[in-house]
Amino acid sequence: MAYQTDRPLMVQSDMSVLLEVHHAQYEEVRSRLSVFAELEKSPEHIHTYRMTPISLWNAAAAGMKTEEVLTVLREYSKFEVASNVLREIQEYFQRYGMLRLVKEDDQLFLTSHDAQILNELFQYRSMRPYVKQWVDEFTAEIDPFLRGRLKQEMMNLGYPVKDLAGYTEGTPLSLAWRLQTLNGGNFTLRPYQQSAAESFYAEGSVYGGSGVLVLPCGAGKTVIGLAAAVQIQAEVLVLTSSVIATRQWIREFLDKTTILPEQIGEYSGDCKEIRPITVATYQILSYRKDKTSVFEHLSLFNERNWGLIIYDEVHLLPAPVFRITADIQAKRRLGLTATLVREDGKEKDVFSLIGPKKYDAPWKTLENQGWIATAVCKEIRVELSSSERRDYALSDSRSRARLAAEASVKCDVVLYLVDKHRGDQILIIGQYLDQLEHIADQLQAPLITGKMKHHDRDELFQAFREGRNRLLVVSKVANFAIDLPDANVAVQVSGQFGSRQEEAQRLGRILRPKKDGGQAHFYSVITKNTKDHDFAVNRQRFLTEQGYQYIIYDAADLLPLEPELMRSPVMSWN
Repeated sequence: MAYQTDRPLMVQSDMSVLLEVHHAQYEEVRSRLSVFAELEKSPEHIHTYRMTPISLWNAAAAGMKTEEVLTVLREYSKFEVASNVLREIQEYFQRYGMLRLVKEDDQLFLTSHDAQILNELFQYRSMRPYVKQWVDEFTAEIDPFLRGRLKQEMMNLGYPVKDLAGYTEGTPLSLAWRLQTLNGGNFTLRPYQQSAAESFYAEGSVYGGSGVLVLPCGAGKTVIGLAAAVQIQAEVLVLTSSVIATRQWIREFLDKTTILPEQIGEYSGDCKEIRPITVATYQILSYRKDKTSVFEHLSLFNERNWGLIIYDEVHLLPAPVFRITADIQAKRRLGLTATLVREDGKEKDVFSLIGPKKYDAPWKTLENQGWIATAVCKEIRVELSSSERRDYALSDSRSRARLAAEASVKCDVVLYLVDKHRGDQILIIGQYLDQLEHIADQLQAPLITGKMKHHDRDELFQAFREGRNRLLVVSKVANFAIDLPDANVAVQVSGQFGSRQEEAQRLGRILRPKKDGGQAHFYSVITKNTKDHDFAVNRQRFLTEQGYQYIIYDAADLLPLEPELMRSPVMSWN
């Protein structure tokens, strides 16, 4: 095949794919490629994607066909795609659905059309405990209580199981949409929310009922969870990332459905109510007195006959909840997230225990349709002072990361940006409390940390929503599930190493559509030529995957000649 200079892709024999950023077809190709490949590197000119078993199986589970993947690669590649790449893609797609779990009466069976593969897999010693008896060469009876663990083991062996064994119905619960919300407003599901809910439910068949829906922060994932509950009409257990998120779920149920206050309960460190709809935190479920004690609250999974378990922010699922989820595979399970990335590498466990990706709404698509705010992402690079550079050079790796993240000139940049965005609703977000306390003091702004009582946090968030306070300095407690619809500026001064999850969540804090249709602004203040810069490159990979581009500035070009002039408070925000 001749060299095609007008094409943007180069497909490597190791399953990686190089994409030219400045090519005219970049956006179109990025959108199609990201459905079945993961972004690995995103330098300025060439982005590197990789096709992995998980990325290909998620594409297959979402309904994509082998030929669609091959068409994308052939259509946009400069060179002929290597034959081994074509074979691997075909093989991975064939593996999804090769093994199926089905149920007859109370018996669970693992079946395959390929007797040889089935026999080879059960030659592994780790597979032997799962078989109760062989029915024939294509079918083995499986212990129903080991359904989840079997799927985990098969995934580790490279053969994902398509689970068609169905679900218990759970205790019935009558649940309907309100004709009007509690404040008298009209409410209808957005088209993509309806599509996401339907892709999960699959008309109540065995082809639905378990899986993960991926949507941007601010796109209404909670409402999709409500839609699943309305479809299933059974008691619901919702697991969330924080007490704040728990209470938001409760408010949404009461505001948009016919559930009564006495039918919904909070199960957290503050309150232990078990009701037909129970909303709990991951923290309370994974709590134990010490490392040798039992997880006393995991019994919540068996307190009622749940018809649906919703895992909000499923990418945060802690290990104890994974383990109990392996044992409750007969329950319908819905995972909600803005990103399937897990920093601990447990994407396989999400796939096998919660379910494959069933729906993915690209951020830029929803932005173009007006469902989330248009966001402009900017990176401002600062230098360490001479004394900070000396300390940095003499420090160990972990200390260097913090020294770089807390570079003193970052405060000057924050003061500059707050002054630039007077009148906007601004969040200053960071990782290190000393840094945040200093910034809050300079701005005379409220600081919200994990140490603050929930009641006091709620009051500050409410004042922000009502416009009585237009600036908040927040620690990582604000990364998740905070409903601040009018926030339109976020300034990130430090983060959790290279966490792409965190980057997605922080941008998400400002993506709810604005009443005036205005833009959102996301700033990252980075110390260049340090570990802070290295971590930032990794965090930004997620935003690049979603089609966002960074505008890069040097702080020296923005700040006054005498930065000390910026150190006095620009205004009082109380």
